[in-house]
Amino acid sequence: MNRNAILILLALAPACGAADSPQAPQYTAEGQLLAPKDYREWIFLSSGLGMTYGPAAPADQSQPRFDNVFVKPASYRAFLDTGRWPDKTMFVLEIRNAAEKGSINNGGHYQTGVSRVEAAVKDETRFPQKWAYFSFNAEGKASAFPANSVCNTCHGKNAAVDNTFVQFYPTLLEVATRKGTLK
Repeated sequence: MNRNAILILLALAPACGAADSPQAPQYTAEGQLLAPKDYREWIFLSSGLGMTYGPAAPADQSQPRFDNVFVKPASYRAFLDTGRWPDKTMFVLEIRNAAEKGSINNGGHYQTGVSRVEAAVKDETRFPQKWAYFSFNAEGKASAFPANSVCNTCHGKNAAVDNTFVQFYPTLLEVATRKGTLK
């Protein structure tokens, strides 16, 4: 490949973690995080049912919720290589209601409507604590929870790798164990 072709390819490819990269989190002029419209096309990490951590946990476990976790593909690939999350990593937590009776289902639970959508973002230049946590409003915008929020405190204290609950993602737990990056 000649030098000009390489320069053109470099100009067209977004820099890893650059603010204008489609992989980077997007913010409003006021600093609110914008909900990514394509997160269901990201890497699906895991789904939990009835997990009760955090202040948003439903007190009534007769109606458990599903937690579906997605991460940006470039961040996932970097984690597979290093066992750590790169700057500009973004997770989306989609919380869905559960139902047990419907159609032909005679037992167990299945997912229904979205209850809430939340995010975790690693942005070392924007957040002094490196990670921030968000809950999107109906317009698809969210302000970061304060640095001393329950989310920041819990993730800092209980996360297996880099403020993330890799212990709940079986395939990534294997990677972190192999790479030696578990807390």
